[in-house]
Amino acid sequence: MDRLKQLESFVAIATRGSLTAAAKVEGVAPAIMGRRLDALEERLGVKLLVRTTRKLSLTHEGIAFLEDCQRLLSDLASVEASVSAGGVKATGHLRITAPAGFGRRHVAPLLPRYREMHPDVTISLNLSDRVVDLTGEGYDCAVRVGDLPDSSLVSVRVADNRRLCVATPEYLRRRGTPQHPSELVQHDCLTLSSEASQTRGWAFRIPHEDGSSEVVHFKPGGPLDCSDGQVLHDWCLGGWGIAWRSTWEVEAEIEAGRLLPVLEDFAAPPNGIFVVFPQRKHMPLRVRLWIEYLKQQYADPAFWLRDIHG
Repeated sequence: MDRLKQLESFVAIATRGSLTAAAKVEGVAPAIMGRRLDALEERLGVKLLVRTTRKLSLTHEGIAFLEDCQRLLSDLASVEASVSAGGVKATGHLRITAPAGFGRRHVAPLLPRYREMHPDVTISLNLSDRVVDLTGEGYDCAVRVGDLPDSSLVSVRVADNRRLCVATPEYLRRRGTPQHPSELVQHDCLTLSSEASQTRGWAFRIPHEDGSSEVVHFKPGGPLDCSDGQVLHDWCLGGWGIAWRSTWEVEAEIEAGRLLPVLEDFAAPPNGIFVVFPQRKHMPLRVRLWIEYLKQQYADPAFWLRDIHG
């Protein structure tokens, strides 16, 4: 129990930004929260938070540990809810938000089946590429792709998000296949316009002679750019250049041979696809079942290929 309380206190302190704010929510003195944090850091033998008179900031170890703790506490809440719920049915209105492109392809098709399984749940899906304020706008959860900004939201990783350079066989026959990211300057690269995301460019893992590697970012240029990823996808399928796209968007075309991966040996490590939700003491059953359903679907490799197999 002491260990669990230490983890809960660490999450509360890290997400609320101060001992005082975390203590106020729990109804204890800030000194008690401080002692729990000290005991946790001593037991682990690492520093999780750097405390100054003005603010708290997470160390590198603290950032990784926070995500693990949030996932553990969420799983524990789900286990308890499954027992206490017994034969209770999921009810109420489920409000979900997701990025437009990903949501159209990999969230929206799942909702009719989910509702068939839980007919007493009604659902609203918002598709938007802006970061929605879940608490302020009344959403139960969001599906988010890529690196998450620091926030007080709880995140559950439901799948990996890998990105690859891809092109049509016809384009590669016509222009050749680059063997190193530096050769992209010789190609027509289809990029997101500056006001969109990917401001750092395309990410690659470059190996060193000593066996180590580092992730570097290239900002390739080209005759065509667009703020909409689906347009880039269509241009790429039309043979107009090389695009850097998520595997969830191009895996079916790769499997069918319509697109070929390029520079696979330099692919950067994956980031994640997450479900995020506000921190709550009791998660509604409809939300818990939706998250479990997503995890189950996304864990099946065939799910990502359904465009050509299903």
